Amino acid sequence: MKSKINDIIVNFLKHKGINERISYVIEYPKQEEFGDYSTNVAMVLSKRLKKKPHDIAKEFVEFAKDSTLFKNIDIAGPGFINFYINELAIFDEIKLIANNINDYFRPNVNQKKIQVEFVSANPTGPLHIGHGRGAAIGDSIARILRFVGHKVETEYYINDAGLQMRMLGLSTFIRYKQLLGIDENLPEDGYQGEYLVDIAKDIMVEYGDALLNKNEDEAISICQEKAGNVILKDIIDTLKTFRVKFDVFFNEKKLYDSKEVDASIEFLKDKGYIYEKDGAIWFKSTIFGDDKDRVLRKSNAAYTYFASDIAYHKNKFISRNFDEVIDIWGADHHGYVKRMKSAAEALGVDSNKLKIILVQIVNLLRDGQKVSMSTRKAQFVELKDVLKEVGVDAARFMFLSRSVDSHLDFDLEVAKKQTSENPVYYVQYAYARIRNIFRQLDKEYGYDNIDLEKLKSKEEIDLAKSLIKFKDFIIKSEEELEPYFITKGLLEIAEKLHKFYNRIRVIGSNEIKERLFLLNSVAGVIKLGFDLIGVEAKEKM
Repeated sequence: MKSKINDIIVNFLKHKGINERISYVIEYPKQEEFGDYSTNVAMVLSKRLKKKPHDIAKEFVEFAKDSTLFKNIDIAGPGFINFYINELAIFDEIKLIANNINDYFRPNVNQKKIQVEFVSANPTGPLHIGHGRGAAIGDSIARILRFVGHKVETEYYINDAGLQMRMLGLSTFIRYKQLLGIDENLPEDGYQGEYLVDIAKDIMVEYGDALLNKNEDEAISICQEKAGNVILKDIIDTLKTFRVKFDVFFNEKKLYDSKEVDASIEFLKDKGYIYEKDGAIWFKSTIFGDDKDRVLRKSNAAYTYFASDIAYHKNKFISRNFDEVIDIWGADHHGYVKRMKSAAEALGVDSNKLKIILVQIVNLLRDGQKVSMSTRKAQFVELKDVLKEVGVDAARFMFLSRSVDSHLDFDLEVAKKQTSENPVYYVQYAYARIRNIFRQLDKEYGYDNIDLEKLKSKEEIDLAKSLIKFKDFIIKSEEELEPYFITKGLLEIAEKLHKFYNRIRVIGSNEIKERLFLLNSVAGVIKLGFDLIGVEAKEKM
């Protein structure tokens, strides 16, 4: 509908001799009395046409008055133009939705080859709810991008190199020695979770006390590999339960084994972006707007994480030729964004092709108290335990119920309620109510010769409008990489459906065929929305 209004505005601009793009907006008024859509085009044109916005708005109303799209057009305030859509035009859109729901809601896009990399938690401990929010967001973004027509590949980057993995191996080895009666404490920054005790028990079953007779570095390496593999399997199993699957698992260690880290440094050196100082190798990131240059290899010859990250993104953009890369990180990586974009520019990649999404923290509330989370101190609630308690559907919907850049309070008790307080239940119940109506029918109803002009109530028209509006939510979710718009759109549809259900009779009414036609479209749109965020449409509740 917005595109149809936009076409009329463009024709008006041409009528006024304006052929270039003008920055106006078409939006939904916050108050119902101001129409279905509103535009500020008259105010935007005021300076250009040297006229008052109200006068330009009057000219537009005269220009568009014969359009069958509108029931009415009026002017508000200094020159806002408000559109009231003709009910016939609304139900023509519903017919298009019913004819091919995917075609109707799929916007026109230039197909891109896009990689979405998310979660990528170090295999040093189980996933917690912070990882869960990132997983729900990343997986939903991939689903949305695929739906609109992009070629999408999802990836999990396994951080299996570096000091954190070494500390995992040391912590596991100490747990192993404790099981053998050796009194040794974990280092202050060691991993303290009970899951390492279970892993150490398995190592003891396999090796007995033989690791005590090995060189300590070798023993720690064995423990590191064993622990890393067990934890990674647990992560993958949890994500599978969470309906998250990855096309590719990429090992950080591979970048070192294949010498891609060294090759990336040489690549930047050839471009003049590398220098040596105090025995270390530095990247001239300040050339690209970073606040300071960054070390890639320390004076002790150890590589920084930034060095492998540069090699990883060179692999993404240059070796694998992605048109766009989306990295989904935790909010604590805020300071890393600028240097990563600097590296992209140094590699010869337009940094706008690197989209970095910072997911704000999740506060898990239990008995009104925030649960603190630290992997090393083992003070966290595992994602798989949350899934067992509230279910996958509730968890995914709740994680997506706020914008990515907003903090989220995850209320376990709300997520378990079977009331309208629980947003996923509210939407699933709307779908189930529709399916229940169809189950109650004593015969099949075809949709030949239906007359949607019979649908005259406010509840019917508002419900139809909410379906049309959902296309804008899909477009915004794709453009802004924000799955939150899908949950917002679904909640609006559910609200209109529940009002319809409580006030409008379907079975036994004279308008049964028309109302079933509308409800069938509503069910299809809710199902589509659920598919885009990985939530199940329940046939019964």
